[in-house]
Amino acid sequence: MALDAFGFLFTGRGLDPDRDRSVIERDGFRAVIVGMADPAQAPEVAARLVDEGIQLIELCGGFGPVWTARVIEATGSRVPVGSVGYGPESIDGMAALFPPKTG
Repeated sequence: MALDAFGFLFTGRGLDPDRDRSVIERDGFRAVIVGMADPAQAPEVAARLVDEGIQLIELCGGFGPVWTARVIEATGSRVPVGSVGYGPESIDGMAALFPPKTG
């Protein structure tokens, strides 16, 4: 089986996964890129993508291991789920972009 349908999820201020979605299609390959404001939206979005035929999901590095695990659970492990990782040289920059939520 070849990879024909890929999904990528990312976060960004004010993004709505129902509106902020792009599809790239060429020669039988489809990539669906979905933006959302809160990582908590990812499990539901990912499950819908799998229902739509997505074969593999990748998460932006801002999701981290907790949300990656929740997406795997929400998709029932029906497809591979991976996440972008950043090395130690990027930790300070990532912390500045994605500060911990308090309260």
